[in-house]
Amino acid sequence: MNAITKAAQRFWNWLPTEVDRRVRVVAWLNLVAQTALVGTGGAVRLTGSGLGCPTWPRCTAESFISTPEMGIHGVIEFGNRTLFFVLQIIALTALLFVLKYRRQRRDLFILTLIPACSVLFQAVVGGITVLSGLNPYVVGLHFVLSVVLVALGSVLVYRVYHGNGDRTLAVPRWYAITTHITSFFVAVTVIVGILTTGSGPHAGDSGAARNGLDSEILQHLHAWPAYVTFGLTLVLLVAAWALRLDSQRRIVVALVAVELVQIAVGLAQARMGLPEILVGIHMVLACVLTAVMTITVLSLKATASVRSGTAPAEAIRAY
Repeated sequence: MNAITKAAQRFWNWLPTEVDRRVRVVAWLNLVAQTALVGTGGAVRLTGSGLGCPTWPRCTAESFISTPEMGIHGVIEFGNRTLFFVLQIIALTALLFVLKYRRQRRDLFILTLIPACSVLFQAVVGGITVLSGLNPYVVGLHFVLSVVLVALGSVLVYRVYHGNGDRTLAVPRWYAITTHITSFFVAVTVIVGILTTGSGPHAGDSGAARNGLDSEILQHLHAWPAYVTFGLTLVLLVAAWALRLDSQRRIVVALVAVELVQIAVGLAQARMGLPEILVGIHMVLACVLTAVMTITVLSLKATASVRSGTAPAEAIRAY
């Protein structure tokens, strides 16, 4: 028992007492894993493996893992479930890495506590998805939760590169308002995209129901807020250069780049009859867009030690 106590004490002493490289690495791992989960979830849906494991929490009535008789669909579905455990380990590690200075960095403590708890909630929603026979609205909720966790993961990444001092607006107010309006249209685009997917052919299983909405109409409705988002982003890009907003230039360029790729993929998949690989890429890019948009909003403000319009060099390199 004494050896266990000493080992626990050594582990406690090893934990960070401030934000260091370990904290930044685990913050990035959390964001990447949250995004990867959408990718594997998309693979489950697009390969018709949604009921590859027909029950939950077990994969079969007798086994927690897929069996050879279940074929590739069982492997894909079980792989997606396994990633939940990997994500949970990363989330708990992140929480442990801020535990010793949680009073000084309450923001980081909350941002690590939420995913540590919500990953299990996601697993429960995933279970309901299976038990409901892949109800399209439950599947959509599953994706919405993933997008929210990606956004929170982006906030965590941003925060580990910045202090928790007072932050003031570092851009003109009209620019900040335009950025927030852009983020609103990003959210609308993602939500309508989820409804569009729920009306399309990729149900996750040949017997799964669709939401009954007109897929062709929804494709047009999905495109409109996407184009509004792109137009507003171009306004931000021009303004960032014209006003010499150094803190905005790189992140807005990244935002434009992601949107261009997302629009190109969206147009291609619509014209090619929604091929699985493009739909999967489109889903992952939605999370990447959410992450970059989140960072764009956060970078509107700077700490008191940072001059208006200028971001710390380390943070710029990170993004």
